[in-house]
Amino acid sequence: MYEWDDKPELNITPLVDVMLVLLAILMVIAPNIIYEENIKLPQGSISKQISQIPPVHITIDKELNIKVNKENFDLNSFEDNFYTYSRNLDLKASVLISADKSLDYGTVMMVLAAVKLSGFSEVSLATNG
Repeated sequence: MYEWDDKPELNITPLVDVMLVLLAILMVIAPNIIYEENIKLPQGSISKQISQIPPVHITIDKELNIKVNKENFDLNSFEDNFYTYSRNLDLKASVLISADKSLDYGTVMMVLAAVKLSGFSEVSLATNG
């Protein structure tokens, strides 16, 4: 009979032996298993040829002269004139703004805001390096 003080001992050696045999079998068979599932992909619509859209370059010099793709603009009326000028441009084009480092931050941000209000979404500021 068992007494309450006896502690059962668990012999896990057979369990380890069985697991090692199963592991060895799995390691031998696994490289030979080829799992393939046929997937039917949806048909995409015929896409247009991706055309390279030329970027819009805006340059502001220290005399506050604004040049957009070799067109000159006045700073005071830039927002309205650029909006009119941008109707001839592709709004998906990227805009690159280059400004003299001596300019006031507000001046550059005013030009940036005018470009954003015109409908351009990809606008970046150029830096030296």
